[in-house]
Amino acid sequence: MTTRDEAKKTRKRSVGSTGDKTFRGFAYGAGIAILVLLGAVAFFLLLQSYQVYTASMEEIQEDVGFAQVGSEPLSFWGYAARALFGTVLSALMALAIAVPLAIGIALFISHFAPRRLAQLLGYIIDLLAAIPSIIFGMWGMWTLEPLMKPIFTWMEDYLRPIIVFFTGDSEMVDGEEVWSGGLPFLAYPAENWEWWPIQPDVLTVSAGPARNIAMAAVILAIMILPIITSLCREVFIQTPRLQEEAAMALGATRWEMIKMTVLPMGRSGMVSAAMLGLGRALGETMALLMVLSAGLQINFNVFSVGQHSTIASQIALRWPEASAGTAENPSLEQPFLIALGLLLFVLTFIVNFIARGIVNRRKEFSGANA
Repeated sequence: MTTRDEAKKTRKRSVGSTGDKTFRGFAYGAGIAILVLLGAVAFFLLLQSYQVYTASMEEIQEDVGFAQVGSEPLSFWGYAARALFGTVLSALMALAIAVPLAIGIALFISHFAPRRLAQLLGYIIDLLAAIPSIIFGMWGMWTLEPLMKPIFTWMEDYLRPIIVFFTGDSEMVDGEEVWSGGLPFLAYPAENWEWWPIQPDVLTVSAGPARNIAMAAVILAIMILPIITSLCREVFIQTPRLQEEAAMALGATRWEMIKMTVLPMGRSGMVSAAMLGLGRALGETMALLMVLSAGLQINFNVFSVGQHSTIASQIALRWPEASAGTAENPSLEQPFLIALGLLLFVLTFIVNFIARGIVNRRKEFSGANA
């Protein structure tokens, strides 16, 4: 080998080494930037709201006029607990509706539909994910609500008697409310615990538009459906073809093949998709602000209006009129809402942390690792 060839190889190794170092530095910098960005957001929220956590009940009531339910004054933690309950309830209800539908649609696209139809449905699902939330809110308020109200009424008419059979019901006797009927172990909590989920009022539909948490959950389910469907579809497609063919060759039906190969290998991907949808549902603002009649109650009366609200919709509803005060006379209204935002930030972080733990524990079932 000549000296010239050796010089060329040395120069190539030098260029490659420089490129590797540059790419490695860029990758490390991008990862560190994410951590710095998250830390900066958390630090800002904490810096702007720390005085709320140490404020007394009297200071909260003096500065924050909306921190109450009817005539009942609320502390920050009492207000936050009620808003947090509505946030989690609406998100979980939406997830319960969306996940089975998303998995079914993804399986149809990946294993049942003809190729052209599957491509068309894939494009439609991707387009649905790009629709702004305010459009969903307008559509839900003017189009979907009149369609859902008769369904809610039907559920009250036919399912409420079943619940009354198990829990009993109350009636007025000589001006006093008397609880009668039901099974003892279900009647007692329904009579004495307002937060107990199994009670007749759960299915009571209020008069007027159905701007309740059930309606909000349906809208959220439609909004997160494209995200979960797209991710589940990509996971199901990654299932090794040889394993599918082997299952079919052993005499399995198409559903048995899916149950034995596709679903087990896509389990971690389905969990990831559901958690991403849950994160979207927890932080949704405008659509819920438009379809939900806000309230701050802790109960499961999902068909009644004015019962529940979410943290994000409370911030959007209260922020335009909230005041930060002056340097001499600061107000707690804006810090109060920022503190709610910090709780939502922590909630989403915890949800994603738990989801990552579930995915890592079941990563051996992932089709991508097969």
